[in-house]
Amino acid sequence: MQINTNNGHPFEQLTPDFVIDAVESLGLLSDARILTLNSYENRVYQVGIDEAEPVIVKVYRPERWSEEQIREDHEYTEELAGLEISVVPPMRINGDTLHKFNGFSYAIYPRRGGRAPALDDLDSLHTIGRFVGRIHAVGKTRPFQYRPKLDVKERAEDSRLYLLNSGVIPPSLKPAYESVSGELINEIKACFAKWGNYDEIRLHGDCHVGNILWRDDTPHFVDFDDCISGPAMQDLWLMLSGDRYEKTKQLCELIEGYEEFCDFNPRELNLIEALRSMRIIHYSAWLGRRWDDPAFPKHFPWFGNENYWAGHILELKEQLSAMAEPALKLKP
Repeated sequence: MQINTNNGHPFEQLTPDFVIDAVESLGLLSDARILTLNSYENRVYQVGIDEAEPVIVKVYRPERWSEEQIREDHEYTEELAGLEISVVPPMRINGDTLHKFNGFSYAIYPRRGGRAPALDDLDSLHTIGRFVGRIHAVGKTRPFQYRPKLDVKERAEDSRLYLLNSGVIPPSLKPAYESVSGELINEIKACFAKWGNYDEIRLHGDCHVGNILWRDDTPHFVDFDDCISGPAMQDLWLMLSGDRYEKTKQLCELIEGYEEFCDFNPRELNLIEALRSMRIIHYSAWLGRRWDDPAFPKHFPWFGNENYWAGHILELKEQLSAMAEPALKLKP
């Protein structure tokens, strides 16, 4: 594997003292307790505050988002929270949610506890569907101005080209990857050409189980860092798992709850496997593009070996089969 490594990654500057100094530059007094939390795209810390609850500090990856894009994320979550929808917006400190310290942009969030929701519980799925419906009802009211749109070229085609040209794929498996990924992307493009007539709304964008905290029988949605414009199904399909029968049951509960607050376009059911395929391709490219970040070789040491790419190619073949199957249907 020929991935470029760089010993001078910007995040290496984020020592505990640096993070505490950034917090205290806002007028907060730290008790010097700091805990690094699980995050890869950005860096996230819990910082103790003297005689107050700890806060969560998110330090943004340099050059990933523009200031306008980050602020639009913050404005969306504030808008949702103002309507008593269970999201966790950044705190306004000194009148602002976005702060800068020695070249880094960061935000401070209140600490919120919770556990992962039980997606095998249909009642929980119904509740999650209701809250996603509320989020989307707000998302439909106006468009994003700066946040990106869900795009097949950026997520799938550009990711594939990066992987083919970057040297991360073992030479023995590159022809197989090139063939199956090209065929899969053709199917994705055909799917969107046929079924892509959907309302483009503001979305969470990365609505997986790790971004939902279940507390007091309520899902609390966190981390809108990947919020985008796109089809409603992008925020729903990640809740589905198991065989076709199980996915159908789960989908029916989600959509039943969703439609209590927001209309759902059934055409979007045809996009589920295309969206899944795009995520799979994009994920591998994301790992490769972030390899100069010391956290990635440490936490993803298997990336780049033949076993990983053999499994990845098999997963793409399975997606080709899945896309050839009829779309899931809602119960009449």
